[in-house]
Amino acid sequence: MHDVKAIRDNPEFYDRNWARRGLGAQTPAILKLDEERRALQTELQALQTRRNEASKDIGALKAKGLDADVLMQEVAGLKDRMAELDVREQDKSAELDDLLSRLPNMIDDQVPDGPDEDHNVELRQWGTPRIANVAIPDHVEIGESLGLMDFDAAAKVAGARFVVEKGAIARLERALAQFMLDTHTTEHGYTEVNPPLLVKSDVMYGTTQLPKFRDDQFETTDGRWLIPTSEVVLTNLVREMILDPQQLPMRLCAYTPCFRKEAGSAGKDTRGIIRQHQFYKVEMVSVTLPEDSSAEHERMVDCAENILKKLELPFRTIVLCAGDMGFASRKTYDLEVWVPSQNKYREISSCSNCGDIQSRRMKSRFKRAGAKDSEFVHTLNGSGVAVGRALVAVMENYYDPQDGGIFIPNALKPYMGGLEKIVKSS
Repeated sequence: MHDVKAIRDNPEFYDRNWARRGLGAQTPAILKLDEERRALQTELQALQTRRNEASKDIGALKAKGLDADVLMQEVAGLKDRMAELDVREQDKSAELDDLLSRLPNMIDDQVPDGPDEDHNVELRQWGTPRIANVAIPDHVEIGESLGLMDFDAAAKVAGARFVVEKGAIARLERALAQFMLDTHTTEHGYTEVNPPLLVKSDVMYGTTQLPKFRDDQFETTDGRWLIPTSEVVLTNLVREMILDPQQLPMRLCAYTPCFRKEAGSAGKDTRGIIRQHQFYKVEMVSVTLPEDSSAEHERMVDCAENILKKLELPFRTIVLCAGDMGFASRKTYDLEVWVPSQNKYREISSCSNCGDIQSRRMKSRFKRAGAKDSEFVHTLNGSGVAVGRALVAVMENYYDPQDGGIFIPNALKPYMGGLEKIVKSS
C-alpha cells in the first residue's frame, strides 16, 4: 500500500519510479480517484454540519412550542443523502485501495536500471565452479540411480512437480535444514519460530501476496491459504502493533514447507526439484527502524552467504535490476549457487528490503521516545536458504563419477551420523 498524500504531493516521483519497472503513468488514475473520494468526504462533512445545526434548531423550536416540521423534513432528507454519499465514498475508497494495492514498491536509487534478468549486476563470486571433464548428471539422474528419488511415485499420488525422497537423500535434506537453523540461531542471532502453515486472507494481503498474486496461491475451502513462504507468518507477527524501538531489530527464522501453484512458470524447470508445488525453505525475516534497514539488508545477505560458504558450494551474489525485482521489494540481492549439470548459477536465495510497503498494510508501527506520532517499521526477508535447491547443489557438486555416490559436506557430517558418502545399496 502506498501513501496517497505522498503521491498527491509528488506524483512525478512515483511515476518516474514505476517507469523503472516498465509501468506507464499511474498517478493520473490515482489522483482522479482520490479527488472524487475527497469531494464526497467534503460533501458528507458539510451535510453533517448542516444536520447538526438543524437538529439544534429543531430542539430550540420545540422548547418554545413552535412548529419544527420543515426542519425535521430537511433533516430526514439530509440523512438519506448522507447515506447515499457514504456508500459512494466507501466504494470510491475501496476502488482506490485496490488500485494502490496492485502497484509495486518504490525502487531504491542504488538499484541498477534494466528491463529483465540480463541486466542484473554481479557483485562477487565465491568458490570455484566445478567443471568436470565428463558431463555431471543432474540431480534427478543421480537420485534415481541411487534408488532414493522417485518422481513416478510422487506423480501417482500428487501429479507433476512433486518428488518422493527416501533413505539417505531424505536424511540429507533434513540435515541441510537443521544445519541452516542451527547456524542462523546460534551464529546469526535469529530466533527460531514454528509457525502455522495456514493463514487468513488479511495476512496474505499484509505481505502483498494478495490481491496481485492470487493465482499463484493455494486457497482452502474455508477461505484460508497455504503459505507460499514462512515470510508471510513471520512478518505478520508484528501486525497491528506499535513497537518500542528497543525491540528492534527483530530477527526471526523458520523452516517450513512452502506451497505455490507456479502459475506463471509453465514450462520452466519441469524436471526435478528446482521448481515444485511443495518445497522446503529456511526463511529469515527482520523488522527494523527505517534508518537501519539498509545495513540490516547487507547483514542478511552475509548470513545467507555464510550458509553456502560453510557448505563449500560455489556461488555468486547479484543485485537485481529494476525490471527483475519482486513486487514488494525496494532492493533485492540474489545468491546463485553453481549447478554443474546445467553449467551455470541458479538462484538459491533472494534477500529483499521491503521498506514500509508491508508495514503499511499490516499497520505495524513503532514510536520513538517523546515523539507525538508513530512511524512505520521496515521489513526485510530472505531465504536462508532454499533447502531443496541446496540439496540439488550438494548432490551435483559433491557427486563422485567413480561410483555415482555423493560425498557429504563436512558441515553436514554431524547431522548425518558421521556418514562420509551416500552410495547405492547393494
